[in-house]
Amino acid sequence: MNVHFSSKTDLHETPQDFFDKLNAEFGFTLDVCATPENAKCKTYYTKQEDGLVQPWHGHVWMNPPYGREIGRWMKKANDSANEGVTVVCLVPARTDTKWWHEYAIQHEVRFIKGRLKFGNAKNSAPLPSAVIIMKSTTCKTPDSSGSGG
Repeated sequence: MNVHFSSKTDLHETPQDFFDKLNAEFGFTLDVCATPENAKCKTYYTKQEDGLVQPWHGHVWMNPPYGREIGRWMKKANDSANEGVTVVCLVPARTDTKWWHEYAIQHEVRFIKGRLKFGNAKNSAPLPSAVIIMKSTTCKTPDSSGSGG
């Protein structure tokens, strides 16, 4: 019954060609959800390092675990974006979820045509995917003291 989370793992390696196109656009400096075998950036956090508690900086790539904790990852991405970090997220297009409505639709959403093949999978993913581009939405105003600045 639980077809959306039917794989044996909640870690899905990003297809390299898909990543390369986004990397050409954003110039990623940090992969926050990686293993040494599938890291997409020179600097990355593993499960043991727990990217949820580490500082995020620069241009971040995030292909989070697709299990129940995805909401925590989306919150961290949203919070980091509001601190000035650019975070690009590859996530399941789960438009019916709480995390989608609280975090994803607040930012640029790019739906992916067709279904991706993650890692060395023989078949395409059992669910559609989307790319969420999170950038700071905080509007910085000029110094209100009238002194310029």
